[in-house]
Amino acid sequence: MAERNNEFTIKERKRWLFFGLPFTFTTYQLTNKKLNYNRGLFTSLQDEILLYRITDISLTRTLFQKMFGLGSLKVTSTDKSHSELILKNIKNSAKFREILSDAIEKDRLRMKYRTGEFIGGDSDEVFGEQ
Repeated sequence: MAERNNEFTIKERKRWLFFGLPFTFTTYQLTNKKLNYNRGLFTSLQDEILLYRITDISLTRTLFQKMFGLGSLKVTSTDKSHSELILKNIKNSAKFREILSDAIEKDRLRMKYRTGEFIGGDSDEVFGEQ
């Protein structure tokens, strides 16, 4: 993790499930403002999700991922191009999730951005209609 002037960068790479070897062309880079996603060798795709747009993060670890110290993060956001992004087979996935979660909260405070949630399953009850 590189850090300077309250800015940080964390890089992770998608890995093979077998032994967790990093022989793929997919990388993820987390900064204090965005999550960058790069993939491809001959044709490259580069995309980013602004941190304040991320609404949920979940961590999944299969038995084989646990054996090789890997995990997958599912990032849900309000971004139009990647409403759901799965960071597959990354090393130190629980630590990456915690750092990502903290960075999201800091960026929301910086942007003074708040989201509201409706609690309950029936939308008619929220508005007082039955």
